[in-house]
Amino acid sequence: MSKNVKNPKSRGVSNAKWGYLFILPFFIAYICCTLIPQVMTFYNSLFMNYRDGLKQIGPKFVGLQNYVALFSQDNSGSVGILKYFGNTIILWLMGAIPQIVVALLLAVFFTSYRLNIKGQQFFKTVIYMPNLIMASAFSMLFFTLFSPVGPVNQVLIASGWVDKAVDFLNIKISVRVLVSLMNFLMWFGNTTILLMAGIQGIDQTLFEAAQIDGANSTQVFFRVTMPLLRPILVYTVITAMIGGLQMFDVPQILTKGKGTPNRASMTLVMYLNNYLTTSKNYGMAGAVSVVLFIISAALSLIVYNSLSSQYRKPKRHRKY
Repeated sequence: MSKNVKNPKSRGVSNAKWGYLFILPFFIAYICCTLIPQVMTFYNSLFMNYRDGLKQIGPKFVGLQNYVALFSQDNSGSVGILKYFGNTIILWLMGAIPQIVVALLLAVFFTSYRLNIKGQQFFKTVIYMPNLIMASAFSMLFFTLFSPVGPVNQVLIASGWVDKAVDFLNIKISVRVLVSLMNFLMWFGNTTILLMAGIQGIDQTLFEAAQIDGANSTQVFFRVTMPLLRPILVYTVITAMIGGLQMFDVPQILTKGKGTPNRASMTLVMYLNNYLTTSKNYGMAGAVSVVLFIISAALSLIVYNSLSSQYRKPKRHRKY
């Protein structure tokens, strides 16, 4: 007599559905809070919709007219969005380059097995503390310190270095330096901790092998630490760049939303905010948002490809 043999697959219990169930809240939140608003933003950017005094104009479908107006020259002969994009990149670079360099040096210093620094938890806490301070509080502090009647001017006048108060908030280079300095102070601690975690995840035997082979500290840093730290560094640079492109609160409060002097510190998000708060021009605000999204995606892709090029597999050439 032949025995009935059951299919082995029928006896197993598939738990795949539970995995999909657990990740379902993320997709629901993403679709409701991110994807749908992004689609609606692009949709609204195709309409003329603004307020003129108490009169509401639109919504009226105008296609790509808002984008054409966005890249048209103003009365001064310049393209506003390009100018504000340049301001944003300059402010970000002035703060991000020192931030990453200092954070990388501190991360290497605190994780060095040769130095064996004690009390790393204490230093991590102290370094991270500026990140807990709200940007608005930071901006108000610097606004008070560097105002014409602030303590910095009082010290300069009392020491005889200047004859009258310096209007730091109305000088192009000083405003940019202050904005970049605040962004550096707020974020270098967070970057340091990320890089420290990346260095501590590297196998210690690789450093020991390099030392046995006679490599000095500089060679170990550039030949061992940096190549293995590159994935974390890529993540750090991309997130810092996206945050820099969205820079708003620090220059907004420091310059009272005017981007003084002569809009030299006006960022893209400040430009976007003017459309939302001043003219209620939702069509132009949507167009600026879409352009900002495209710029962020393009720059992130460029940074990712340039910093992670060594991880790509070489193309195989067909043999004939």
